[in-house]
Amino acid sequence: MEETIETLRSWIAQSDNIVFFGGAGVSTESGIPDFRSTDGLYRQQYDYPPETILSHSFYQRNPEEFFRFYRNKMLYLDAQPNAAHRRLAELEAQGKLRAVITQNIDGLHQKAGSKNVLELHGSVLRNYCEKCGAFHGVEAVRDSAGVPRCSCGGRIKPDVVLYEEGLDEDVLSRAVSAIRHADLLIIGGTSLTVYPAAGLVHYYRGSRLVVINKTELAGAGADLTVCAPIGQVMEQV
Repeated sequence: MEETIETLRSWIAQSDNIVFFGGAGVSTESGIPDFRSTDGLYRQQYDYPPETILSHSFYQRNPEEFFRFYRNKMLYLDAQPNAAHRRLAELEAQGKLRAVITQNIDGLHQKAGSKNVLELHGSVLRNYCEKCGAFHGVEAVRDSAGVPRCSCGGRIKPDVVLYEEGLDEDVLSRAVSAIRHADLLIIGGTSLTVYPAAGLVHYYRGSRLVVINKTELAGAGADLTVCAPIGQVMEQV
């Protein structure tokens, strides 16, 4: 492990166009569970799997149940950045890391100080009225009961990408460009199974692809693999 960490440390030192691509595993170390992990309590509380509840069609068909799940399982507003978030922010401040591309919606990268964060799936911190377009903070959803409403009467929708919805084209384009021009791509805390986000990795043209994950990712084509919690790894580099 120490030799692998030393290699990663050396690659980071030699790079000035690093891009980080992260998933749920980055946030679980801050105490935010992966919603796909369905425990006994979950099974008692909900009649549908999370992927169904978090779909566009379910949101339209049963908004009350959608927001019940969303408030209980998607809002972890007291969570704090961990060692991985903090180290990535430091690398950006040093001019070495150019972009953080994340599948997470918790805003922890920005909370740690990162500036150029490309949120592929949106953010729970942003919400908008479907009728008048007014933007609302997360409190408008958290502190409401049932379906949150704007002062105009319109329904307030979280600015997150639900299943069956497409990714934001501008964010996607910027993510592709960042990955394509990176001289070091670090993938962390993701199984690379959620598309189209996972497909972005194929745009990388460099020769130093690093995967940091608790389990090895088959088919990732990594030049360096570190099987360990990402926070533990990043605080050593």
